[in-house]
Amino acid sequence: MARVSLLLLPVLLSVTQARIHRLFLRNETRFVVHLNTFGYFVNGTLEVKLVSLQLPAEGSTDSSTVGFSLARSRVNGVLSYTAEDTETCTLLKSKSDDTLILFTIDPHTRSVEVKSFNEKDSTLTGYKEKTQGKEAGKGEAGKGEAGKGEAGKGEAGKDEAGKDEAGKGEAGKGEAGKGEAGKGEAGKGEAGKGEAGKDEAGKGEAGKDEAGKDAGKEVKEKSVETEVVSVTGKEMYGLKLALIKFKENSYNFTFNITIGAEDQGLYNLNFHNCRNMRPGVLSPYSLNVEIVEKNPAGFLSAAEIPLPRLYISMAAMFLTAAVVWTYTLLKHRYSVFKIHWLMAALAYTKTISLVFHSINYHFINKEGHPIEGWAVMYYITHLLKGALLFITLALIGTGFAFVKYILSDKEKKIFMIVIPLQVLANVAYIIIEETEEASSEYALWREILFLVDLICCGAILFPVVWSIRHLQEASTTDGKAAINLEKLKLFRHYYVMIVCYIYFTRIIAILLKVTVPFQWQWCQEFLIEVSTLVFFVLTGFKFRPASNNPYLQLPQDEEDLEMDEVVTESGALEGISKVKKTSNGRERQRDPAL
Repeated sequence: MARVSLLLLPVLLSVTQARIHRLFLRNETRFVVHLNTFGYFVNGTLEVKLVSLQLPAEGSTDSSTVGFSLARSRVNGVLSYTAEDTETCTLLKSKSDDTLILFTIDPHTRSVEVKSFNEKDSTLTGYKEKTQGKEAGKGEAGKGEAGKGEAGKGEAGKDEAGKDEAGKGEAGKGEAGKGEAGKGEAGKGEAGKGEAGKDEAGKGEAGKDEAGKDAGKEVKEKSVETEVVSVTGKEMYGLKLALIKFKENSYNFTFNITIGAEDQGLYNLNFHNCRNMRPGVLSPYSLNVEIVEKNPAGFLSAAEIPLPRLYISMAAMFLTAAVVWTYTLLKHRYSVFKIHWLMAALAYTKTISLVFHSINYHFINKEGHPIEGWAVMYYITHLLKGALLFITLALIGTGFAFVKYILSDKEKKIFMIVIPLQVLANVAYIIIEETEEASSEYALWREILFLVDLICCGAILFPVVWSIRHLQEASTTDGKAAINLEKLKLFRHYYVMIVCYIYFTRIIAILLKVTVPFQWQWCQEFLIEVSTLVFFVLTGFKFRPASNNPYLQLPQDEEDLEMDEVVTESGALEGISKVKKTSNGRERQRDPAL
């Protein structure tokens, strides 16, 4: 399974690019898709580019049922929508007590209507259609004036023609014969002129029709032209952005929001298709969206900005603890067991994992996405650290090497359960880190991680409980009461330490995240790392290989001790030495035979 998890890393790293999100959903039927959660400081920016939204036929899509919502959490760390909000369409809200911006997509009017509630000083930038009404009116008026001018010229031409005909008539009376012939020739001429006039008039009408068509094309092209618009605060309400239809039932648009001083906080960006909220109705859609979230200091969310410094500082502390532990093992090398070196390996692996984690966050902050090489190294060390942690805790809980060198069948089963589950938990963690929140697989793997982690935490408690029960029974045996009571005391302390470690890193850390302000949510990671460091130090102190450790001073086997103390009366065995076990190793002592 470890090999499978390592093979998955390059594939997973290509799925997402951290704080620069590229999401593509095909044939999606969820009525609400949680795209992302991000904490914004002053002048933080959100850019959403809807590359493609493919909806069913326009006749089957109701207006005011599709769009985006950007909501500030009413309680920091908790999604702003409660259970009742899932029963009504968020896009149809007419009022809200929280900061909320709605972008309602209307395919029929090719527009995106913006509604804002309790928005104070944030700025929205988008594209809207250019207004053509005034320019079109001026154009029509110009055409009317030109028509009047042409009509005036026509009337004047008719008057001049009437005068010429009257003059011709007076001249015709003097020359009768010529006049009759002239009239005939003139008639023909007038007829020819009339035919020519009709042709010219026909051409003129055709020209007007062609001009009208060209003008119509120009108006149509101008109607899809857009212009940049920027509004602040309450001016957002009622704004209509341009929705571009570039393919059959496919649309796109873009908007950008800059967070103001009074609106900074933790925001949730969601996509809604409220038609799918109706029972028995499934309206599949395809969504391709690009999201870029940024704060003035970089691409990290407000709660993640201190994490690179936090991880590198904790790595220095774990390294210090590991060096002190190594010095202790070298100083008391005769009483060191293999599990002590396993504990040292765990401390060094934890240090390296924190270093890679800090580097990974540093590049995410600078570039908006992790560097694949550093990310792979972090995931490998994180996997090794998780496996070493639970194996070490379980071995200490069974008393292996300290009390016995053979594990019972039920203790072996614990390891057969914990090790594969730890590999699965680390695979789930990697998938969660490298998958978009909006994908359907994200929620599934998050539930798997929570369940597997809970099982592992419970599994490592069983060996400790079994050891405590065994020592309680053995403490009633004659000759072993004092020894077993000391063991029992130590294992009870160890049990309490494990419970506190699980409680602080799994329960209190989550409660801290949902109660502190959004910019202080990094305290959750601080609590987890400090709790882990304290647990490592206390475990090392309890099981240290030192002469003043009351647990390790105890004889390893009572029967062996009794055999070592047997002395003989035979002179033939004179000079035979016995072996005495001490906390500092085995010391050979020469006792004379009785």
